[in-house]
Amino acid sequence: MLDYKKIFKRRRTRSKILRLLSFVPDKTMLKIQYKLKLGRKLHLSDPKRYTEKLQWYKLYYRNPLMKKCVNKYTVREYVKSKGLENILIPLIAHYKWADDVNWNELPDSFVIKTQHGGGGLNVIIVTDKSKQPKESVISKLRYTVDRLSKTSGGREWAYGEMETGIVVEQLLINQENPKAGINDYKIFCYNGKAKYIIVDVDRYIGHKRNFYDRNWNNLHITSDCPAAETDVPMPEKLEEMLKVAEKLSEDFPYVRVDLYCVDGKVYFGELTFYPWSGYVQFMPDEWDFKFGEDFELRRYK
Repeated sequence: MLDYKKIFKRRRTRSKILRLLSFVPDKTMLKIQYKLKLGRKLHLSDPKRYTEKLQWYKLYYRNPLMKKCVNKYTVREYVKSKGLENILIPLIAHYKWADDVNWNELPDSFVIKTQHGGGGLNVIIVTDKSKQPKESVISKLRYTVDRLSKTSGGREWAYGEMETGIVVEQLLINQENPKAGINDYKIFCYNGKAKYIIVDVDRYIGHKRNFYDRNWNNLHITSDCPAAETDVPMPEKLEEMLKVAEKLSEDFPYVRVDLYCVDGKVYFGELTFYPWSGYVQFMPDEWDFKFGEDFELRRYK
């Protein structure tokens, strides 16, 4: 397995290389990336692994709703259409371009992000805007908006040809340990059935990740992120979170529903159709097959 991140250490450099290779057909590029990142051949004709099925999903599954749901702004309409407006994080502002951001009208703390997603590079947490230079924030947003192209680096169909935009939302705080950030509950859902929960903890002071089944039994899996040394307490609103996840996932064969639970209230995070872009090594490796068992693709072939 080639550790390409050691060769190309800067994420911006890796993004530029992927854009330069946009002429390579999607199927060919996915096979190359899968081999480079996971060290094995990608089987698309009869995929068994979860990571293989995600590559198939990118290439062949086309549901127009996906484009609405990966957009950080329009997904709010989708959540409302499911009768779940109460779980939306309060919206502070929405802008078209980074330079449209009205810094003076924003509160002291907030989360600001590009609406086309793209991971941590596209999300900025502002805990005290008087201590965070406006230009550094705008410059980062400007870069992430400007680099938006018709081709996703991971060849993720749902993210192609998206409108630009900036979303500003209320900052949710971990009152017990503000520096650690809030727990992020990522729920694997298959055809509207929630089956597994991945919880990310201490995102900003030593990121850890645990895997659980829907009954909160620790599955003792590690991935690209180390597991927490101790069990993460079951969230008090777990049953509500599972019901919410199943409601939001019922239109798709597979989607990861990301939720938060803060001060006894459930909040919506995002819908992710291609977690980790399908390039993650689970240990034990058997879980790559187990996570793929309920990922039904035959009816869509």
